[in-house]
Amino acid sequence: MITAITGASGHIGANLIRGLLQEEKPIRALVHNHRDAFEGLNIEKVRADVTDIDSLIPAFQGADVVYHLAGAISLEMNDWPKMEAINVKGTHNVVEACLRCGVRRLVHFSSIHAVVQEPFDKPVDELRPLGDSADRPPYDRSKALSEREVRQGIEQGLDAIILNPTAVIGPYDYQLSHLGEALLIMAQGRMPALIKGGFDWVDVRDVVNGAIRAEAQAPIGAKYLFSGHWASIQDLAKLTEEIMGVPAPRFVCPTWLALTSAPAVTLYNQITRSRQLYNRFSIKTLSACNHRVSHDRATRELNYQPRPLRDTLADTFRWFQTSGMLEQPKITKTASLKR
Repeated sequence: MITAITGASGHIGANLIRGLLQEEKPIRALVHNHRDAFEGLNIEKVRADVTDIDSLIPAFQGADVVYHLAGAISLEMNDWPKMEAINVKGTHNVVEACLRCGVRRLVHFSSIHAVVQEPFDKPVDELRPLGDSADRPPYDRSKALSEREVRQGIEQGLDAIILNPTAVIGPYDYQLSHLGEALLIMAQGRMPALIKGGFDWVDVRDVVNGAIRAEAQAPIGAKYLFSGHWASIQDLAKLTEEIMGVPAPRFVCPTWLALTSAPAVTLYNQITRSRQLYNRFSIKTLSACNHRVSHDRATRELNYQPRPLRDTLADTFRWFQTSGMLEQPKITKTASLKR
């Protein structure tokens, strides 16, 4: 039976396709713009757009499972119309198309940003409430509301489960995610300074392995947090230095200074048309987040076991090298990168 994937060209999609191919699953990738992530792979490709339900109906016809990964990510506080159109209404369309086409199971990829992380002194788990109030950042709110769309689909008879990964990093990052670009700049020695704070980082391949197991084993309506390891930005820089031999930046910018300079950085990025890797929202997120995101349920029910962060970084840098994004100095003590 066919497995359909929205957002197949993204970071998780590229790894999910490879994981499903190892299990000899027939795959139908929904293509919106890019194809680099699966060029040359033996999969079916169809054009579709989650904002257009008429394109989803033929894309889901005959599909046994749909993995819904398509979504927009934004660090901006004024991007609600875009977040609503793609993440909320797009998920509504996916749910409706699954119901119309008789899809057996929908696997919906949400985000750790969909749930409230306070209080910080207690671990985040699947029981945390959704952060869908109007005062939440647009991306966070949109992912929370997208989960509500899936829950409404379940009430209408759809078999669906929800997955919430933390900050995803790892190889096969063809479109170069925000986090991937930050790691690349760090590995190239082009990061002038670090900012205080950190986050929970998870290997994209662990997320994919957990998702495949969840699709096969999870009960209807189940929700799983896929976390990895909390580490500060300084920790990432130190590991990068150990692996790549590139000296880590010595200056760590205080939070107050980073927040003060963020508007100037935004203006510079607009003038140079370069991607903004941090702003006031991301700085606040890194400086005020829960250090403990529990994956106990996923470990207990799916045997989910996140690999060491160092292995993830080593494999990511190796993939950057083989893809031509990064020069090829020797990497020490790397984990093997499966192809």
